[in-house]
Amino acid sequence: MTNQIKENIVTECRKKLILTKQDILNRIRTAQSNFVRSEKSGDEGDVSVAHIEEHTFLVSQERMRNQLLEVEMALARIEQGTFGLCEETEEPIEAERLLAIPWTRLSIEGAEMREAFGRKFAR
Repeated sequence: MTNQIKENIVTECRKKLILTKQDILNRIRTAQSNFVRSEKSGDEGDVSVAHIEEHTFLVSQERMRNQLLEVEMALARIEQGTFGLCEETEEPIEAERLLAIPWTRLSIEGAEMREAFGRKFAR
């Protein structure tokens, strides 16, 4: 891969990461403003519904925070000059994969290795 092509891919990925970051932050703000913490009073059904709504809200917030962290780490790798290198194999990540999932830290081979390792020790 030539340096010019690599620079174009990094530039495109940076744009996608920034847009993704903005989208996640907007979704977090919207969810926070839409969530109404209800009084834990009423019958058991009302209290159960309130607990379920709060749990769902907290799970979605955690998921979005994790996504935001992945995006932030990818932007940091761009600044450090390590963007596009697989954490597992230390080989370049496929350009198509980076363009599809710019926050990825693993090549296809690296992801397969990590998955196989996880299956082996999950027993």
